[in-house]
Amino acid sequence: MTAADFLSLVISALLLAGIYSAMAVGMTVIYGVMKIVNLAHAGFLMLGAYFAFEMYDRFHVDPILGAVIALPAFFLFGMAVHVVLVRWLPKSDTPTLASLLLMFGLWQVLQNVAYLVWGNTAYSIFTPRSLSSVQFGEIRIPKDKLVVFAAAVVSLSVLQFVFNRSWFGRSMRALIQNPQAAQIVGVDDERTSRLSFGLGTAFAGFAGALLAMLYPFTPDFGPPFLLRSFVIIVLGGLESVSGVALGALVLALLEVFSINVPVPWYWHGWNFYFLPASVQPAVSFVLLVVVLLVLPKGLAGLLEKKRRVA
Repeated sequence: MTAADFLSLVISALLLAGIYSAMAVGMTVIYGVMKIVNLAHAGFLMLGAYFAFEMYDRFHVDPILGAVIALPAFFLFGMAVHVVLVRWLPKSDTPTLASLLLMFGLWQVLQNVAYLVWGNTAYSIFTPRSLSSVQFGEIRIPKDKLVVFAAAVVSLSVLQFVFNRSWFGRSMRALIQNPQAAQIVGVDDERTSRLSFGLGTAFAGFAGALLAMLYPFTPDFGPPFLLRSFVIIVLGGLESVSGVALGALVLALLEVFSINVPVPWYWHGWNFYFLPASVQPAVSFVLLVVVLLVLPKGLAGLLEKKRRVA
């Protein structure tokens, strides 16, 4: 492998990590504030993909603009879901069976509604950017991936600003750190939870719209990305919004290099084989098992432990 090939793989992993971060951060926000493992995240991702497709197909709206429009649209949808369904769940410091069943049921409803509306045909979004690329020396980068990465980074930067500078962000951080103490000092947990669920749903729809520019999609579009989102938030720390980027980068590097770097295999002599792209989901499963066994609090917990020791 040449230096240019290696650098190309690193750049591909960085671009993939950007969209993975935007995909997983919504799930992290909801879990951190409400302690709900949002299995309906897969359904929101899928709806985000169809939202971008319909905006482009019917109204000729650029998919990137469609993804931006998805943010307020899915924010309102998420708050409506919270008011109608989620707010009735019993409050708990740990995920409950009721919340898991509710979110799983909502995911199945969304998926079956998508089958009724769009059928099981695979859709794709093709724009003039889809077949064009940018040349940097010997490295060629597809424009779609660059644009999607830029949109993801900008959105995450805005979220980080909101998280650190606004009353809503301070309320979220207070509930993540200590829900009881937050309520004692006057944090409106019901209002913050409603807004947090809306925010998490908004980022799921936004990420689904971005993913639709890179992958074909059907009503079954969400589950592989739900698994990746779960791996990322476990790796980054279940309640760490900043750890999402680190977890996404680790997963993206493993996925990209696992199928693009030859693996040595001994059978009557050493040979080298490239793993097929179908093993990428297995990478997520293996990483999830390893993290749960070795780093149950994720990389954020490890870094925090080192700071305490220092």
